[in-house]
Amino acid sequence: MVEQNVNYDDVKQYRLDPEREEELLKSAGECVFCWANKSGHPLGVITAYVPVKGKIWMTATRERVRVKAIARDGRSSVVLTSKGTPMGGGKTVTYKGHTVIHEDQSVKMWMYTLLAKGMAARPDDGNAFTRGLDPDMFVRFLDTPERVVMEFSPEMSIPFDGDKMAQGTAAAYAQFAREQA
Repeated sequence: MVEQNVNYDDVKQYRLDPEREEELLKSAGECVFCWANKSGHPLGVITAYVPVKGKIWMTATRERVRVKAIARDGRSSVVLTSKGTPMGGGKTVTYKGHTVIHEDQSVKMWMYTLLAKGMAARPDDGNAFTRGLDPDMFVRFLDTPERVVMEFSPEMSIPFDGDKMAQGTAAAYAQFAREQA
């Protein structure tokens, strides 16, 4: 059980355990991908991704501002939440890292196929798009001359487990009630 202090000023004790972080990475399916524009302002979009061997793979067309920004400066971040996954809400991880752009056709087809299979495997996630998704057709839709693949490599993480915080808070409430009695 996690011990709760008298406030939430230091939440480091509520870190998501590595195996739960891996579960989140494999189950979320969508992330917030963040970058900085020319003037340094942070921006982000929600996008589908595929996790492979410690990397997070995404796709977009060359004309998207995120692709242009990453071409200038690969520094970026990815944010995941467990909301809407079998894990329930309250688990998150933010990664700081770098993104590189791939235009090689073999890399693109590899990633598109993984993405399509992953999305087709989630027919009950509440997303009307994934119900009845034909992976082969989806790959054909993705495979255009303007599309690129982005490979994000995490360098640091900020994991958080709301379940641990809830346990610690319940214990602190019980202790407080005993002391007041």
